[in-house]
This record gives sequence, structure tokens and C-alpha cells, in this order.
Amino acid sequence: MEAKTLFDKIWDAHVIEKIDDGPDVLYIDQHFIHEVTSPQAFSSLEKRGLSVYKPENTIAAADHNIPTINQNLPIKDEVSRHQVEKLTENCNKYGITLYGLNHSKNGIIHVIGPEMGITQPGKTIVCGDSHTSTHGAFGSVAFGIGTSEVEMVLASQCILQPKPKKMRINIDGILNKGVTSKDIILHIISKISASGGTGYFIEYAGSAIQHLSMEARMTICNMSIEMGARGGIIAPDETTFAYLKDREFSPSGNDWDTALKDWKLLYSDDTALFDRELTFNSEEIEPMITYGTNPGMGISVNSSIPAISEIEKNHRTSFRKSLDYMGFKPGYSLLGHPVDYVFVGSCTNGRIEDIRAFTHLVKGKKKADNVIAWIVPGSKQVEKQVKEEGLFEILEKAGFELRQPGCSACLAMNDDKIPSGKLSVSTSNRNFEGRQGPGARTLLASPLTAAAAAITGKITDPRDFLIPPLRKWL
Repeated sequence: MEAKTLFDKIWDAHVIEKIDDGPDVLYIDQHFIHEVTSPQAFSSLEKRGLSVYKPENTIAAADHNIPTINQNLPIKDEVSRHQVEKLTENCNKYGITLYGLNHSKNGIIHVIGPEMGITQPGKTIVCGDSHTSTHGAFGSVAFGIGTSEVEMVLASQCILQPKPKKMRINIDGILNKGVTSKDIILHIISKISASGGTGYFIEYAGSAIQHLSMEARMTICNMSIEMGARGGIIAPDETTFAYLKDREFSPSGNDWDTALKDWKLLYSDDTALFDRELTFNSEEIEPMITYGTNPGMGISVNSSIPAISEIEKNHRTSFRKSLDYMGFKPGYSLLGHPVDYVFVGSCTNGRIEDIRAFTHLVKGKKKADNVIAWIVPGSKQVEKQVKEEGLFEILEKAGFELRQPGCSACLAMNDDKIPSGKLSVSTSNRNFEGRQGPGARTLLASPLTAAAAAITGKITDPRDFLIPPLRKWL
């Protein structure tokens, strides 16, 4: 019997037809949609006189364009309001389950899918959003698609897709104090670049990965796309099964036993071949922060921006352009540099463990006067947990405001925009020019590094503030 990777096992089991010298026809188990990339797809369906083939296999949420304050009021921005209204209209028309604005289970689609147990091992999952790779943390083949492909899945529950190459990234060893999954993935991207995963689907493995929580694994898979990969995947294990047990859409009773038996077969065979394999020692990873305008431009928080001589000659022009935009110089240490904004949230770091970690570090301290901080839960469920666990009171005493769920300042598609020229330490996934607002400057970091910046008003090594027992918060 041929040895297979985890990715191959899932992909091959979902191929309906192979097209010679072309893409595969891939069956999709779960389709997620939101208000930004679905309206055109529905409109095209209507023009062609088509219906949604399996509406029960699609779940919708409003997340990108929604405000994070006064969600009970009409959305001010006309375009955003129209898109949210069209999502509601289309879901009603085609019988699709919608967790819309003000629904008790609303949230970022990549947060609510896992927390409700919709995301499960062995599934193929797509969404018109690049960070669909998040769901790969459960041992699923999950990837983002374009609007025309959203239409394709709605109409047929299938998609035409070329099969990517396979890469395995091993992270072994014990994590250092203050190092989180966000630091792991930023470290990897800084080493292989923002294009180092192009053409690959990446499996993450190794002892460091095995010891991560599900929420931490989601952060890593979420940012696979930031190194150009098609997606990321982690083999399901007892941590995965414990997370899914008794969730709303998880199998139950005999169905759970059957599913568990199947899920335990989802791993890469010992002799399975990968097109590329890399190994990192987690003990060499420190708290990370980006300094440029792509996620590959990252350094440990206590080191300096590379000198020009350290940059490949064909990349020096773009390197200088990026630093000019950010207002930094080659060789400059970021420690102590003033910060204007701190954002905690997004499908990368807007889960309960992220807010717990942030709260742990700021407890008993005060937000710096020069910092505007937005703490945005990834879902109504996370918002509820923050309040039930007493985190809200701790944050409030420290001078922080908890906003309502949404994608918020991850991207400049709603009211939460970073003003031009202002510097933001953000737990989100992208630091492109203008990503958080026209002219905004973004430094990507973990919730711990964001917390250290929020209370000092400047870029600070979070290890300066960490006291035991940190692990109970992560």
C-alpha cells in the first residue's frame, strides 16, 4: 500500500474526477461565506438561473465590514450596510444558515466554525477568504478561494483545483518563556520569506506543535498563507478530539465513536514523501515583531533591523522602500520606539486564549496614556467568556475597552482604521502598506508583545513582565 501524507489522504478521498494535465474536481464538505466575497457569487447564480446545490453545507457570518461598537444601530457606511443586508437576503433566499450581526453566535467565520464544532478532521473546507487555512489546525484541507469559485461551490459543492506540492515544517523542542504560536509562525516566515511556501500545502509537525493548544495551532495554520502557501495542516490528536468533544455540531453518541475511529487514521505515514522538508528548533525562537511591509520582515523583539549588507542585492530596493514607509532605518533597534495603537483581535489572535494572555500581562498595571488600544473578541462566545472569567474587570481597571466582535482593525473595511502615519502593534496577520488604514504602519506581534507595548507606550520585550503561572492563561 502506497505511503501517503495526511494532505494526500484527505485530498485524494475528495477527488471526484481527475482532468488530464489539468486541475482536479474536488468535493467540498464545508463552505463558509461572509458579506464581502459572496454577493457577486449569488448575483451570478441568479443570472444563470441556478440554485444552491447543498445549502446545508454552507454557513454564513457577517464579520469583515461590521462595526465593533453600537452594533445595535444601523451600519453607518453605505457599502458595508448594503453588503451585510445582501448577505441576509441571499441566505434567506437560498436557505443558508446565517450567524449575522447581533446573533448570539456571530463572530469571525474562522473563529465560530471551530468553536461550534463545524470544523472537523478530514474535511475539505473553503471560504472566499485567504485565512481559511486556519481550519487546517484540525487536520482538514482548508483553503481560500475567489468569488468565481465561491459561485462554483454554491452551485455544485465542487471546485476545480490543481493539487499543490507538499511541504512539512517540523518544530521541535521546548518553547522559551514568553514565546507563543504567533512567534513560531513569524519566526518561520522570517526565515523562509513571505513567498517561501508558494505552491505548497504545509504540514506542521514536531514536539513543539504537539504540545500546543488548538487555539495556538489555529494561529499557526492561519498564517500559512502569509508565506505564500495554499494552506496549512496539523494532524489531529487527543488535543483535537478533546477540543471537539460535545461541541454543538460535533458528532455525538455512536457517531462520535465512528468519527473518532476515522480521525485517528489521519496522519502522514512514516515513509510518506514530501516535496520539501524543513526543521526548526523552538529553543531558538524568541518573541517576534515585524518591522516592514510584509510578514516575512520580522525579527526578535530585542534584536535590530538588518543592515543593508545583510539583504540580498535584488531585494534591497524594496527593503529600503519598506523602511521608508515604516519610518525606520537599517540597523535600528525597535525596543523603546513609541507606539500609537495596539490591536488585539482578528482570526489570528482574537480567541479566548489570546485575550487571557493579554489580560495576564496587563493585570495590575495601567494602559499607557499615549496608546489607543482596541481589544476585539473574535466572536460573541469569546466576548461572553471574557466577561464570565472576570477578564473584563481586569482589562477595565487597566484602562482598556472591550469592543464587540468582528474583523475590526485587521483590515481597513470597517470603522476601525489606524490613522495615516500612526504606528500600530497588531496581533493580526498582515502588515502590508495601508492594510489597517491608508498610510497606517503595522507591526505584527503576539498578544503578549502587544500587551507589553500597551502598558509601556513603546515596543517592549514581554519577558520583562512575565510572572508565573503564565501557562494557566495560555
